Amino acid sequence: MMHAREEFASLLLIDDDITFCRVLKPALEKRGFCVYVAHSVEQALPMAESNPPEFAVVDLKMGGASGLALVKALHALDPNTRIVVLTGYASIATAVEAVKLGATQYLSKPANADEIVMAFNHAPDSNAPVKTQHMQLKSLEWEHIQRVLHEHNDNISATARALNMHRRTLQRKLQRKPTTRSIHGSGIFRHSNSISKIE
Repeated sequence: MMHAREEFASLLLIDDDITFCRVLKPALEKRGFCVYVAHSVEQALPMAESNPPEFAVVDLKMGGASGLALVKALHALDPNTRIVVLTGYASIATAVEAVKLGATQYLSKPANADEIVMAFNHAPDSNAPVKTQHMQLKSLEWEHIQRVLHEHNDNISATARALNMHRRTLQRKLQRKPTTRSIHGSGIFRHSNSISKIE
């Protein structure tokens, strides 16, 4: 594992948004982490291979290789590494795949330090049933589909093309509205438009 200073847990932060990293790094350090920063998968991989981190924050969509490749590599290096992935609405399918590959949790961007720390403590195999987590993913996917549908004036065919999804698949998803309350209403995943909330 990465050699954290004294008792601080090592954390690898990977995001190509330099300003976001500049704000988030000290905020996480205040919460007891020894933070190492990389701005691409290519830059992060040798750092992780040299000293696998105890924690990682990975942006799924960056220039170059996808954050998915890094999630898979980090999990292979050390299955105990707790990984939080950061994603936008348009990356819902990728976020679900990241969880399957070993991510602990995912958050919509921009996320603040407290949300990330809470996400590290997320344990789907203990207090939160896997079925509940699955329904939360479905809820976020539903919200994304509804937003894209609205943008295309409720045109199913145009929405299916925008989502790169078969028309029948989209129709089936629209008929299966999640019954759990909105993921945003639950307070687990909060979306903020202000970087000032990171600290």
